Amino acid sequence: MNEVKISKFLSLVLRHQPEQIGLVLDQNGWASIDELIALANVRGTNLSRPQIQSIVENSDKQRFAISADGMKIRANQGHSVDIALGLAPHTPPEQLFHGTATRFLDSIREIGLHSASRQHVHLSSDRATAEKVGSRHGNPVILTVETGQMARDGRLFYVSENGVWLTDAVPAQYLQLPDTD
Repeated sequence: MNEVKISKFLSLVLRHQPEQIGLVLDQNGWASIDELIALANVRGTNLSRPQIQSIVENSDKQRFAISADGMKIRANQGHSVDIALGLAPHTPPEQLFHGTATRFLDSIREIGLHSASRQHVHLSSDRATAEKVGSRHGNPVILTVETGQMARDGRLFYVSENGVWLTDAVPAQYLQLPDTD
C-alpha cells in the first residue's frame, strides 16, 4: 500500500472511526502503534512501524505525531471523535486565514465558520496554505479572520503540533469576505 493510502487510512482511524478496526483512542487521541498495526493487519490493511514512521516524519501536512516514548500515535487535529488534544490556549496573530470553496460563502456570511462534524475550525498562518485547503473543496476563496480581535473578545485559540490554529467557531463579524457581486 502506498503512503497516500496509508495516510488516508490513518486519518480515518485516528480522526474519525477508530471503531472501524476496533481501535481504542485514549482521552487525548493517542493509540498504541503496536495495537494499530495488529488490528489493521487482521482487517486486511498491511501496516508496519517503518511505514508509519515514514508518514509521520515525511508528510508535508504533518497530520500525525508519535509520542516521545515512540509507543503511541495520534492525529494532530481534525478529529470528529470526542477527544481532548490537551493543547494550551495561545494568543493568535492579528489575522489568520481560512480556505473554503465559493459555494459556501452565502452560509458563511450568515453564520460564520463552525466546526461542523469536527471539533474545531482550522485556520492557517498564511494565504498559500489556506488556498491549498480551499481548493480541496472546489473553487477556492481565502477568508481573512480577525483573530486578534476575537482573542481580545474572549475567544480561545490553540495551535496543533503541526502549526494549524484551532478555535471553536468564527462568528461572521470577525471575517473579511470577498465581494461576490
